[in-house]
Amino acid sequence: EHSRLSLLLNHSRDRPIFVILIVMMVTLVVVIVLGNALVILAFKVDKSLRRQCNYYFLNLAISDFLVGAFCIPVYIPYILTGKWTLGRGLCKLWLVTDYLLCSASVFSIVLISYDRFLSVTRAVSYRARQSMTHQAIIKMIAVWVLAFVLYGPAIIFWELVVGRSRVPKDECFAEFYYSWYFLLSASMLEFFSPFISVAFFNLSIYLSIRRRRRHHRDAQLQQQLQASEPASAQGEGIPLSHNWGFGIKLPGRGSIHSQTSSPCLGKLDPSTSRAAQPSRLSRDKKIAKSLAIIVCVFAICWAPYTLLMIIRAACRGRCIQHHWYEVTFWLLWLNSAINPFLYPLCHSSFRRAFSKILCPKRYTTPPSSVLRPGQ
Repeated sequence: EHSRLSLLLNHSRDRPIFVILIVMMVTLVVVIVLGNALVILAFKVDKSLRRQCNYYFLNLAISDFLVGAFCIPVYIPYILTGKWTLGRGLCKLWLVTDYLLCSASVFSIVLISYDRFLSVTRAVSYRARQSMTHQAIIKMIAVWVLAFVLYGPAIIFWELVVGRSRVPKDECFAEFYYSWYFLLSASMLEFFSPFISVAFFNLSIYLSIRRRRRHHRDAQLQQQLQASEPASAQGEGIPLSHNWGFGIKLPGRGSIHSQTSSPCLGKLDPSTSRAAQPSRLSRDKKIAKSLAIIVCVFAICWAPYTLLMIIRAACRGRCIQHHWYEVTFWLLWLNSAINPFLYPLCHSSFRRAFSKILCPKRYTTPPSSVLRPGQ
């Protein structure tokens, strides 16, 4: 399914563009590999990250790392020479791997969004399941299986089903390159459904945070009213001090509780003073914003490619100019380079782990201690 810039690169007058493209492609590979390797290494060296909620970030980092370590390096000679010289077997392997990793990256983002949705809206049951890492592993395996099933069998067996191959020997792209009905169906599972799901989860998180802020304001108002009453009347007031988290205890209606934290969002201590609640709300809001950034980046990187892919297949490549499709295609891989830089925004523990790896002296040498000779 990959188009090439061979026509552009064959002209000598475009040699500066040729050099610029090489630099950009190599830079992209380095950023993807190093960025995602840092996330994987952080998960390995910092045991505090090994919670169920963080396994999904690890899953995303693995798929993005392999994009930079295998898919793009194999593609670079193809785009520069305009010919596939590695044989049909490696062509199939490369296509299966590329589609698999890109789809796994998308589904991992959906899984991260769903996990954050549960951590905010169902904090109690969510915390109780954090020690069950086997559930996270099962979900991670399901992501890879679904990602393979989406395109893998079609890449491998399409020519056997139709009875012939449409791919020239010196080129490498999927047999369903111009099958718009298949691409439309697959894109529903690879982009449209994930995007709608992620948007729904983030909207739910936002509404939940708004609801908590409203409950918090109500609780503050009740506390102010209680403080302004005479001591004799306060005994009959609305009790607030024994609520879990923060909430409003209404006569005859029970308590309105609003859990605001989880192992991935921070610890929630029922004995903590109510003064800490605004910081919890602020932390939840920052998490919702950071996750929204991931969703927006995902949409920007995937939407142009998906739409042009369907249009190109429907008109058999005659209505989409070559360079526009190439731009949207590289946007797809750019997503794998951007994702690692979003982790610190989503989780302070990742930021601390990155600091331990990149600046180990800050954590190994106490600032007030003086090392003796031989130490």
